[in-house]
Amino acid sequence: MKTKVLFFVVLISSFQAFSQQFKGKVFNANKKTLENVYVYNTISNSHTHTKVNGEFTLDNSKEGDIIEFGILGYEKVRLQLNESHFKTINTIVLEMKNFLLDEMVLTNKRDPLQTIVRVDLDKKPVNSSQQILQRVPGLFIGQHAGGGKAEQLFLRGFDIDHGTDIALSVDNIPVNMVSHAHGQGYSDLHFVIPETIEKINFGKGPYYASKGDFNTAGYVDFKTKTYLENSRVEVGVGQFNTFRTLGMFNLLDKNSTDNAYVAIEYLETDGFVESPQNFNRINLFSKYRTFLKDNSSLSLSVSHFRSKWDASGQIPQREVDNGTITRFGSIDDTEGGTTSRTNINLEHSKVLKNDVSVTSSVFYSNYNFNLFSNFTFFLEDPVNGDQIKQTENRDVFGFNTQFKKKTQLSNTPVELTFGTGLRADIVDNLELSHTLQRKVVLDQIQLGKVNQTNYYAFVNSEFEFGKFMVAPALRLDYLKFNYNDYLLDKYKTFSESQVVVNPKINVTYTPNAKIQWFLKSGIGFHSNDTRVVATQPNKKTLPRAYGIDFGTVWKPTQKLVFNTALWYLLSEDELVYVGDAGIVEPSGESQRYGIDLGLRYQLTDWLYFDSDATYTKAESVDALSGENYIPLAPKITVTGGLSVNNYKNFSGGINYRYIGDRPANEHNSIVAEGYFVTDANVSYKMNNITVGVALENIFDVAWNETQFATESRLQNEPNPVEEIHFTPGTPFSAKASIRYTF
Repeated sequence: MKTKVLFFVVLISSFQAFSQQFKGKVFNANKKTLENVYVYNTISNSHTHTKVNGEFTLDNSKEGDIIEFGILGYEKVRLQLNESHFKTINTIVLEMKNFLLDEMVLTNKRDPLQTIVRVDLDKKPVNSSQQILQRVPGLFIGQHAGGGKAEQLFLRGFDIDHGTDIALSVDNIPVNMVSHAHGQGYSDLHFVIPETIEKINFGKGPYYASKGDFNTAGYVDFKTKTYLENSRVEVGVGQFNTFRTLGMFNLLDKNSTDNAYVAIEYLETDGFVESPQNFNRINLFSKYRTFLKDNSSLSLSVSHFRSKWDASGQIPQREVDNGTITRFGSIDDTEGGTTSRTNINLEHSKVLKNDVSVTSSVFYSNYNFNLFSNFTFFLEDPVNGDQIKQTENRDVFGFNTQFKKKTQLSNTPVELTFGTGLRADIVDNLELSHTLQRKVVLDQIQLGKVNQTNYYAFVNSEFEFGKFMVAPALRLDYLKFNYNDYLLDKYKTFSESQVVVNPKINVTYTPNAKIQWFLKSGIGFHSNDTRVVATQPNKKTLPRAYGIDFGTVWKPTQKLVFNTALWYLLSEDELVYVGDAGIVEPSGESQRYGIDLGLRYQLTDWLYFDSDATYTKAESVDALSGENYIPLAPKITVTGGLSVNNYKNFSGGINYRYIGDRPANEHNSIVAEGYFVTDANVSYKMNNITVGVALENIFDVAWNETQFATESRLQNEPNPVEEIHFTPGTPFSAKASIRYTF
């Protein structure tokens, strides 16, 4: 009997020795907690990630085990466990280092493309609002209204206009504006101060359950910094009366567990065109984060943005060809506008007792927009001209919550995510008017009020079968559209609603640490404008998009990464509300297919090369051959560059972008010419002072940033002409800056 008892005691002791928990908290050198640090037991292969407050609990550990702590951008720490490590809450400190491709490890649990973009952002930091979106592989932008209007976007064979087929957000606040005065999904990112961006998440195709309206070609999420490593003051001056100043200030002691900072940006320029743009913009942003007694995290951010500008507008190619104006001239330089946006965002994260992590946010935006344009000159009104005014005043309310739980199903590791949320838009004085000289309203074409709500819920699951990860998901969206037309004699509310359920599935196969294969499929949608949905119920409300991707990420060496994807996307109807004319342009069913290619090469610790290329075939399904081109759909795009990072105190790089010729109309009889543009920058750091020079279009290429096939008539012309109308791209220009950090 004594032998049995002794055996039982030894057995229990042995079991405890092999099942102890190793607990701790991970900080950086500034005593800020680090979230999502990978904690890995190299002996037992058990692993976990740190929570929002830096805490972790690692099971199945024992004395003598080697524990690794790693996260991109920090030196990896290895710790051999001894008896004392199991008797206390351990403190682990990670030292910052340069982002290097060496650290990138291919696993089923991490999307390597997100890691690639993080490395890109570190090697090529953004310093202008235009560069924010240019960091997304394969995404092209174009500006055609003096810098104040949202950029035109191109991705995967889509002319996305200002955001119709890409879902954009900042800290979970949606950027796309539904039923906007200028166009569906209008997305103005100029309220973001580029230096506050910490992370960019993106995905191409409609494969992501947490993304809803506008997620057809893809999505991009921007995350702002939780804290500042240092305060800074920066001043930049450049050609064309360009001036920018930036201030970013820590508000709390660096060693405080709480974080708070404020940032302010001011920018003004006359632009490179002959009629001064008189552009100015001011941005304010502040963020505060604290840890509550239950170790949950609470973050509050507030921002305000205001901008005004004049614009030369798009100009007809014929007037440049005959010498009437230069490529930097104008036909109607009374275009321009004003816009503003105020955001308030409250975010909360915590882990419940049952190990369910919960993240929630509540947001409010107040948005105002006032735009004057003239695309056709004297086509409709030969006396006063065709200037139009587009105006709206908007309030956006919303929340979103996600619950995550890791569990086991028949010994299969599973991670479940359930999310729900609501967005409500109240848009008043939604106006389209025919105006003269930005002062006189000649005719009110549309005037009304929109109330649009979108409730959604989704569930996403990730099943880990060894080297396979299978992630089926389902999303439900309920949309309610209300419209009051102020131009009617009698009050009436036009109303419509619709529910849509979209399945998704993502499969990854990672046979080893050097290669990962993926297969994605799913259905997405973009909503139509409320003014169309509510008043014309025969029109499509939520045109869907059906997509599939097959590709790989391959890392043959520690310093080299390739990524490829073959894809196909079928759109039910690219039904678009054209705010410029107050009409609907149905284009019917369309399909796009193509290939994405990417290359990243870390030549040395300080020299980094990146390049992305896309080829796309885009066509209307029902149109006849030769008449089935999709206007402005990019066929070939290439971007890339060579970056130097802190080599003998020097940083900088040279970057290029190329877009091929594109059809400007359905017959390809009018062509939007492609271009190849190269930019460069260099900076030198002396202690706390950094001086820099940025050069745009270093080869002074004559290129057209945006181009449209437009029918217009000049005042002296008897008949209208349809041809390319364009806004010129920037010529060679230089800007110098000086920054002081403290």
